[in-house]
Amino acid sequence: MWMGFRPPGRYFVRKAGIVTGPMDVAHPYTAICPTLDSAVLTILAGTTRPLTGREVARLAGRRSHAGVLKVLSRLVAHGLVDRQEAATALLYTLNRDHLAAPAVDIIAGMRGELLRRLCEAVATWEVVPIHLSLFGSTARGQGDTDSDVDLFVVRPDGVDEDDSRWRAQVDRLATQVLRWTGNHAGIAEVAEAEVGDLRSDGRPIVAELRSDAVVICGPEVSMLLGSAR
Repeated sequence: MWMGFRPPGRYFVRKAGIVTGPMDVAHPYTAICPTLDSAVLTILAGTTRPLTGREVARLAGRRSHAGVLKVLSRLVAHGLVDRQEAATALLYTLNRDHLAAPAVDIIAGMRGELLRRLCEAVATWEVVPIHLSLFGSTARGQGDTDSDVDLFVVRPDGVDEDDSRWRAQVDRLATQVLRWTGNHAGIAEVAEAEVGDLRSDGRPIVAELRSDAVVICGPEVSMLLGSAR
């Protein structure tokens, strides 16, 4: 049994006097607006195509569109959403000229902002990782407030797992993830030379990486792990 793999482990970060709670990783916008309004606005912000109320409800994961129609009507009344008639349907689009539209874009882009910050943070590392990717529920756009932000890191050969520079930057990233989201980082780590062992050992994380991983830096998962059998 090879011992180099650090399975996904939650990095607990505590700061004296600071209390923080987790974000809903599937619906991060609820941290700002926990009502149906945020889900509706996020759907409209993600497209320029006019949508019916039923389409908005379906994309928002709502079985009944009655509540969605009420939200759309209120947003139309405030000018943030445009409504137009088309045959027998009413179509809705985000009014991107509205003063509040940039704020809606920020809320809708929280997932992209997390990826951007991860890329920016890793770019400053003194010991450059061979690979770092986001995987798990956050990568899939699923999960909830109980979910960790799962990261897979490949450490360069010649760098010991207890190397002070390496551990400091991994610990720092865990702290940053907690401050950005309120969620703990679940970091799985392996040395470059042991990636093949990870695959041949048949660990569940391999299948999860193949299906879900969003690469932050380094080669694509298919190149790193080889083709799936």
